[in-house]
Amino acid sequence: MVAGQRAFLIQPTSPAAGGAKPWIWYAPTFIGSLPDPGHAWMFTQLLAKGFAIGGIDVGEAYGNPFAREVYAHYHQFVVATYGLSPQACLLPQSRGGLLLYNWAAEHPGDVQCIGGIYPVGDLASYPGLAKASQAYGFTDADWQTRLVENNPIDRLAPLAKARIPILHLHGDVDTVVPLERNSAVLISRYCALGGPGELIVVPGKGHQVCDEFFHSQRLVDFFLGLGAKAPTKR
Repeated sequence: MVAGQRAFLIQPTSPAAGGAKPWIWYAPTFIGSLPDPGHAWMFTQLLAKGFAIGGIDVGEAYGNPFAREVYAHYHQFVVATYGLSPQACLLPQSRGGLLLYNWAAEHPGDVQCIGGIYPVGDLASYPGLAKASQAYGFTDADWQTRLVENNPIDRLAPLAKARIPILHLHGDVDTVVPLERNSAVLISRYCALGGPGELIVVPGKGHQVCDEFFHSQRLVDFFLGLGAKAPTKR
């Protein structure tokens, strides 16, 4: 338990080169549900290269201030307790984009890179503002002025200023988290701000578990190439 929430950390099966202690921060974490066996191929490769893998369960928080506060406690705890790199490699999947991007926007100095699998970038797209209101305690009127301060696609400037590398994999027939309203607009805006971003569009794939997403050597290599680097002053 960290900050009263259930959390996990998987230690690497082999040490990283040069004494580094890189780690992958996965979201969303629902203990007993996610991550699941579908992540085994990717996680096995990363663990073998010295990466720890962790996450914390904040429920259906959709990146709200409570979740961001818990995430800050989790980061502080695992870095202090296990000596992990202060700059995490973020792996947001689906709604995990709301969680990790909203935390990262407030802590760009604690982020090494972001590699996402069809991550949500727009609250209005998923879960929709009516449903998100329950987690945020907002009224319809509140969203008129407060969406931009809680919406990942509107909070990219600190990440771009820190030049944090971002890679997204997203299917072009995703109807749950549509490509155009999420990864496409996020990466477009990020690059326009001067940030290093790349979007890999997976043709004919939706919001699903398949090799194109979860056996992606390109995504694994993205983490391997960046995660073991020494922390950079942001």
